Amino acid sequence: MRWLVRLVVAIVALGAILALVGLVFLPRHVAVSRSIEIAAPPAVVWPFISDLRRFNEWSAWAAIDPDGTAYMFEGPDTGVGQTMRWSSEHPNVGSGTQEVVAVDPGRSIDTRLDFGDMGTAEATLTVVSAGTGSEVDWGFSTDLGMNPITRWFGLMFDSWVGNDYETGLENLKALAEQKAGTG
Repeated sequence: MRWLVRLVVAIVALGAILALVGLVFLPRHVAVSRSIEIAAPPAVVWPFISDLRRFNEWSAWAAIDPDGTAYMFEGPDTGVGQTMRWSSEHPNVGSGTQEVVAVDPGRSIDTRLDFGDMGTAEATLTVVSAGTGSEVDWGFSTDLGMNPITRWFGLMFDSWVGNDYETGLENLKALAEQKAGTG
């Protein structure tokens, strides 16, 4: 019986240590960013990134559950207030909302993402001239709050989100270069 008490105390102590490390040492804010060079001018790239209705043409997530995800668009055709809602039973897609909150025409678009119980985040897509083509940067940031478990998961955001951003940017590159006749 004494071994059982020791085991319970050890498990509680380990849990307390992990929670303390999560709260004190792990970052509350997580940011992920990826970039790509595209052999197409910003004017060709911009329409793909500035309209949420075109997001699924190049997004990595659209390919995960193409037949099972429902999309709804609200607000203006482009610009601040344009909103995309999605819903899927697939755990890697889930449900959420993406709303355009700021636009620097021809240069950048900022969105607010709401994943329901999973939290919120901000994303930015920026396109700038790079030689005869463009450089596109896609960034993601979120506040993980005071939940130590969420902060532990935050250590994996770069690979989780980053891999999907890389795939999406490669898809965007192929579309833009095809449109520009350079790919």
